[in-house]
Amino acid sequence: MARAALTREEVLAAAADLVRRDGPQSLTMRGLAAELGTAVTSIYWHVGNRESLLDALVERTVAELGAIRPAGRTPAARIVSVAVTLRRRLLDHPHLVAMVHERGLTERMFLPARRALVHEVRAAGLRGTRAADVVRAVQFQVAGHVLVERDRERAPARHPVEEEPWGARTAREDPALARALARPVAPERLFALSVKALVAGLLAEPAGEGRGRPSGPGRESGANGVSRAPYSH
Repeated sequence: MARAALTREEVLAAAADLVRRDGPQSLTMRGLAAELGTAVTSIYWHVGNRESLLDALVERTVAELGAIRPAGRTPAARIVSVAVTLRRRLLDHPHLVAMVHERGLTERMFLPARRALVHEVRAAGLRGTRAADVVRAVQFQVAGHVLVERDRERAPARHPVEEEPWGARTAREDPALARALARPVAPERLFALSVKALVAGLLAEPAGEGRGRPSGPGRESGANGVSRAPYSH
């Protein structure tokens, strides 16, 4: 039975699978043709040369990452949800994300998340430079976490050190801390904890720019319902 006519989308899907499985370096026109059971000339017909194929894959990856829909009842919660979703998507597409980065299109890849963050930061009442700082800080937090997590995945197996970092005194005085530090890192939980703390601090109003009545010494109640401490640059 003859093979059905090959489509451009089938070529791109097979190329994306190759990159996911073996990394961008594995993507050759001959290898892709073999994967699809077709001639190399057919691949060229649908996607052009390898550079054109890579460009098309980048466009496809950006589209796959897609728009991010925030979730939550407050701007702070929705900002955190954007960060959590973005981290998950970047971790789910490591080779494709690396390919996007290598082709200098990382900013484009972050664009849907940035748009969502801008909307939520404005909903929290921030404007101008402070709003831009919040958007960028959250984006950097996500990117930094992803880089650390990817590095841990690629690193050789870690061997325990002779002396634990918390020391004998801490183990005696705070055994719960020692036990917690001895457990493996839970990256998802740690990320959620850190990004929530980051967002809470970033949304704190600067002194002298309050929109509500003070709720305590040096604190104000913000428009998003979060008790806010003075923000310092």
